[in-house]
Amino acid sequence: MIKNDAIKDNGIANSAYGFTLIELMIAVAIVGILATVAYPSYVDYVVRSNRSEAPRELVRLANLQEQLFVDSRAYTADMSDLVGTSTVYETPNKHYKISATVVGSTFTLTATAQGTQATNDTDCIKIEITDTGSKTPAVCWEG
Repeated sequence: MIKNDAIKDNGIANSAYGFTLIELMIAVAIVGILATVAYPSYVDYVVRSNRSEAPRELVRLANLQEQLFVDSRAYTADMSDLVGTSTVYETPNKHYKISATVVGSTFTLTATAQGTQATNDTDCIKIEITDTGSKTPAVCWEG
């Protein structure tokens, strides 16, 4: 059995365990700084990830337009002819609505950002592809 005075002589009884308020404040400050740096990068990543949905769907719908042209010698502005939905097609994750404009024997497909994608991705609110394969704006088509 250890005597109480032996514990006091070794200094064990006098030492405290845990964190001081200063140590806790330093840890909170470090976490805050890391969050301040990481959060904007995360938001940018999510925006770019969501943006990839528009070019993918535009290329797919442009291929469907070309297939329709081969079959019927005409493009269509009615998306229901291509995908069986209404005149405006909404992408699977609902970040973009895609519409078609047909003038003569040319078409332009336009993806318009919706909701938070429109507010967070102001550079790429409208993304377009034409029958000639022209893709605008170019920055929105980068991988």
